[in-house]
Amino acid sequence: MKKVLALFAIILFLASCSDYQRALKSDDIAVKFTSATKMYEAKKYGKAIRLFEQIAPAYKGKPQAERMFYMYSQALYTTKQYYLAGYQFENFTASYPKSEKIEEASFLGAKSFTFLSPVYSLDQTDTYKAIDKLQNYIDAYPEGKNLAEANALVKKLREKLEKKAFENAKIYNNISDYKAAMVAFDNFMINFPGTVYKEKALYYKFDSAYNLAINSVPSKMKERLETAKAAYQSLIKFKADTEYKAKADEMLAKIDNDLKQYSK
Repeated sequence: MKKVLALFAIILFLASCSDYQRALKSDDIAVKFTSATKMYEAKKYGKAIRLFEQIAPAYKGKPQAERMFYMYSQALYTTKQYYLAGYQFENFTASYPKSEKIEEASFLGAKSFTFLSPVYSLDQTDTYKAIDKLQNYIDAYPEGKNLAEANALVKKLREKLEKKAFENAKIYNNISDYKAAMVAFDNFMINFPGTVYKEKALYYKFDSAYNLAINSVPSKMKERLETAKAAYQSLIKFKADTEYKAKADEMLAKIDNDLKQYSK
């Protein structure tokens, strides 16, 4: 019995392969569509995609086009071809605004772009694009079934941008461009007022102000020392028991000592 079942399975497999090969070579788009649908439903997405690619241009405007483009988009998404999936889902939503699949397509199209978002250290153009797409979905479907996931994805992407902005500001401190670092940290805290990096940003702004002051020409030193002292106070006001307190207090003592010469 087992041998019979195995033989039957092999026959079905060969028949399926034969049908697929015939569909690939056929000039009949209906034959291709039927085979592509079978491949899609059998989760043979790679084969389905190959057939969908052949018939997509000819299927626009046809009665079965909506179903075909939905399956095509889903197959691309499932096989992690996210750039193409995003493009096809966007075309689907534009072409079939009254489809019952419109919300799902809108979400999956937006989600596709999140997979294109690179690590924080690289260019974040695709991250901004993904946020825009997700926000469009959130605005269009404020009670959508994918709303919670969309908000979570936006939060994660914004955290990536936040980390990149912080690290970019820190680079100026690392290369001793202290004036630029102070501006960068100020801009960072304006752009990300609730940032988890605020304590670090305040400390590195203080560190930058301190180093700029103690390395200044005499004519600018007093003003810059006072600026550095104000940066210290901002750090302590934000978090009195900051992890940087010992180092910050040591730097403050140096600032106060240097300021004494201007009070005489």
